[in-house]
Amino acid sequence: MYGIIDIGSNTMRLNIYKYENQSLYLMLSKKLTAGLASYVEDGSLSDKGIKKAISCLEEFKLILENVPVDNLYVFATASLRNIKNSDEATKQIEDETGFSIEIITGEQEALLDFYSAGIKFDLNTGLLLDIGGGSTEIVLYDDSKVKDALSLEYGSLSLYKKYIDGIFPSDNELEKIREKISKSLKKVPKDNFPHNTKSICAVGGTARAVLKLVNEMKDENKFEFEVSDLKKILKLYKKDNNKFLQLVVKTAPDRVHTILPGMTILDTIAKFFDSKTILVSDYGIREGYLLKSLHSEVKNV
Repeated sequence: MYGIIDIGSNTMRLNIYKYENQSLYLMLSKKLTAGLASYVEDGSLSDKGIKKAISCLEEFKLILENVPVDNLYVFATASLRNIKNSDEATKQIEDETGFSIEIITGEQEALLDFYSAGIKFDLNTGLLLDIGGGSTEIVLYDDSKVKDALSLEYGSLSLYKKYIDGIFPSDNELEKIREKISKSLKKVPKDNFPHNTKSICAVGGTARAVLKLVNEMKDENKFEFEVSDLKKILKLYKKDNNKFLQLVVKTAPDRVHTILPGMTILDTIAKFFDSKTILVSDYGIREGYLLKSLHSEVKNV
């Protein structure tokens, strides 16, 4: 049994897996909505944010006392990476909890996303996307090899905090988010565009939440959806707030405040690459990180 703790900008999660025959089997999953990105003040994680992270980790520690694991891996992404006091905050959290935390770089995060999605899908040429709470990872790949990987320093929660005053955004606030995304996408090197970006392989909580919305709206149970379906949901929000809210509460209630910024990121990137279909992987950075770690351990035996 192996445990992994993912300290994200929006949620923190403990997953416990069984590893047999080169495959992972999820045995237990505990998710806590910490919203660490909302505790960032003047670029630094506040004392309240640090205490929130510690509180969540202490809750995970209680579970681990009753469900022993052979090895435990703890990592953080943009939650502790994209803050001015990264070293100080990480050390305080480690001292209080006894956990050793690895900070994953944006490029590492993107590559691990690609590795994990490749376990489930045949990734030959195209675009992979991971919209997190505090960052967005983009991987361009061709001939089953990564051509470029970059991390944009914003995600669904950080954009919500920066641009949205209420629970739901106004048209003007959504437009500001689109402008921010479009400006950032100018960093993407066009020389490295893969041959075909008609389909996006998406990992992470935002993509899975949007898939739930689409499946509920269309009464389906698929692992992919059309970009046109995404646009229909965005239009539904503008046309009927109450109906949109009912849909979100029914399918992804923990993402009520971040789903629209996340969908806007996804829609803007899809438009930029002229993508038509979103393929959603249920494997993500946690599985990629664990399998890479386990394979490294096996090689070193």
